[in-house]
Amino acid sequence: MKPGDHPEFFRFPAPEGRSRESTIRLDPEGRFFHDEAPVEHPKLADAMHTWIARHPDDGRYILTNGYDWTYFTVEDVPFFVRSVRDEGGEAMLVLSDGTEEPLDPATARLGDGGAVYVKVKAGANGGPFEAKLTRFAQTQLGPFLGEDRGGAVLATKRGTVRLTG
Repeated sequence: MKPGDHPEFFRFPAPEGRSRESTIRLDPEGRFFHDEAPVEHPKLADAMHTWIARHPDDGRYILTNGYDWTYFTVEDVPFFVRSVRDEGGEAMLVLSDGTEEPLDPATARLGDGGAVYVKVKAGANGGPFEAKLTRFAQTQLGPFLGEDRGGAVLATKRGTVRLTG
């Protein structure tokens, strides 16, 4: 059992001389920074994506590995869709934390610059979370896109939605 499994874990004070606030931030492209320096070690960056959660009391974004936690800044969204694959008409999303889940078209929307956003992790603690498709993932939406009355339509086995901002 990890300390993070204790019901009061997120209410424990920070270790002596430390703060729960941090200078860690996640930029709109899915890159972590600490004190304005990029987190360059790929395994650490991958791990940090798996540590994203919401504080159960105040809803702020935190990084937690089950042994410690800290607040961090999310500049756009906490999760990113790194790729999309077609599984028999179902759009499967591969997320920045390594998990996979089917796309729910009803949650899709267009953001600034034509970026596609979706809701993910509906069943997770603090969920659902918003995720942005990377440019690469957006190119993989091709089989699920169509046009209707001049607008883009996203269609999977789960449903169809017009993409709007």
